[in-house]
Amino acid sequence: MPTFEWKGKGRNGQDATGSLVADSKDAVIGTLRRQQIVVTAVKEKGKEIAVPRWGGKVPPQLIAIFTRQFSVMIDAGLPLVQCLEILGSQQEHKAFKRSLIQVRQDVEAGSSLADAMRKHPKTFSDLYTNMVAAGEAGGILDTILQRLATYIEKAVKLNSQVKSAMIYPVAVISIAVIVVIVILWKVIPTFAALFAGLGAELPMPTKIVIAMSNFIADYWWLVGGLMIAGVFFLRRYHATYKGKRVIDNILLRAPVMGLLMRKIAVARFCRTLATLTSSGVPILDGLQITAKTAGNSIVEDAIMATRKSVEEGKTISEPLGDTDVFPSMVVQMIAVGEQTGALDTMLSKIADFYEDEVDLAVAGLMKLLEPVLIAFLGVAIGGIVIAMYMPMFTLIGQMN
Repeated sequence: MPTFEWKGKGRNGQDATGSLVADSKDAVIGTLRRQQIVVTAVKEKGKEIAVPRWGGKVPPQLIAIFTRQFSVMIDAGLPLVQCLEILGSQQEHKAFKRSLIQVRQDVEAGSSLADAMRKHPKTFSDLYTNMVAAGEAGGILDTILQRLATYIEKAVKLNSQVKSAMIYPVAVISIAVIVVIVILWKVIPTFAALFAGLGAELPMPTKIVIAMSNFIADYWWLVGGLMIAGVFFLRRYHATYKGKRVIDNILLRAPVMGLLMRKIAVARFCRTLATLTSSGVPILDGLQITAKTAGNSIVEDAIMATRKSVEEGKTISEPLGDTDVFPSMVVQMIAVGEQTGALDTMLSKIADFYEDEVDLAVAGLMKLLEPVLIAFLGVAIGGIVIAMYMPMFTLIGQMN
């Protein structure tokens, strides 16, 4: 039998490679799938056969709509292949359409729905495919799809709240910085020439503003280069293991914003784990998937530490309390859920509570930011205006 070299991704998302003796490429892929490895390429005798991985990222809103429609069709008794054919034909997003067509073809060829979806990790996440696999195994695919649709819709709402909380202050501060730079670059030189012609004695605030204007006029390329380099190196640093944890830790400990980020992390953790456990996904797999969707490396590390403790026979609540990431109330409620055998129900209640808390926190943050940003604009622009009018007051006094 020939020997095949393969590449793929393991259960933890890391790249994996190896070789396998088998009758055919399909046999290799089937064996690796049973080991929960997503195959990306299989090579035999110098010929590489890539497993199709179509397109770019599909918006989660489209996946939520597809999942809701899919669950309704399955509940109505339509065959699986027919459902995929109908939904694929009416899909306007090209990458999503190609993925659905390929999934339908694989299902027609005898593959399970979950295995067919695992070939498209940019479209269907690990959480999605694991829940679909649990639904197929338990014969409750329609129910699982309904839970998935609800979960994705809530996740989209939570992400939009995060964006609204971040975009508003960033946009206002960015506009303020641009306005200040334009004033210093184009307007202040006119005043400086006027004062030089009149021979006025300039107070210190005016000298500082004119010096800043001259610096920007002479070294605008350096200012722009430093800003671009700062953004570039910050992104590169955040991409490293240590840098990501340093920045994420700062975000979690920041005043006001840190509390909001912590509430979002708790809501996301509880909602994801509740959805997985209620769908029959094993708790260890559920914790691993939940860690990947945490959105913060500090929270991810805490969840993975909890998973390791659970592997050793401990409860979930005990190691969660040791991580110093989750509030004590959350830990106590999870402990109650474990003791009563209703962990998924308790996690859902915690998620509901913290999603409401996020709503209130975002609204409160907006009310708090408005006066702060107005004060910032007033100090920045008003300070420049006052500095430019101070010499005029001196000249008027001398004329009188």
